[in-house]
Amino acid sequence: MNEEEYMKIALNEAKKAYNKLEVPVGAIIVKDGKIIAKAYNEKEKRKDTTKHAEILAIQKASKKLKTWRLYDCDMYVTLEPCSMCAGALIQARIRKVYIGTMDEKTGACGSVLNLLEDYKFNHKVEVQYGICKNDCEKILKDFFKYLRKSKK
Repeated sequence: MNEEEYMKIALNEAKKAYNKLEVPVGAIIVKDGKIIAKAYNEKEKRKDTTKHAEILAIQKASKKLKTWRLYDCDMYVTLEPCSMCAGALIQARIRKVYIGTMDEKTGACGSVLNLLEDYKFNHKVEVQYGICKNDCEKILKDFFKYLRKSKK
């Protein structure tokens, strides 16, 4: 599979979130060309601010691999991670994160700040931006448009 195909799978996770009225963010983790974890936002369902797609995917991958060190694993995520999730990427030792679209309000991988490149942490996470950018932007815009419309 190529980067776009992996991101499309992350987008399918985001669609699951959308259908449950969660902010539509999806994430997958890939190791050795195989998807080992998939997740989407579940903050509303679980009433827990930490239930972001990235955190849930890291937890699933760690459980599957029986380790918190996710060496040689890559994450595909539809929206730029926040500071909590960027920190989790570093702590989990994710090799590379592929980001669909940027988050100009809370993004911590280049938009508001860049935890992955601007600081000297014990682990460096590579970053690639703009994979399926238009599709990743569209699902978010459509979701928030729907929410605004439904509140009227």
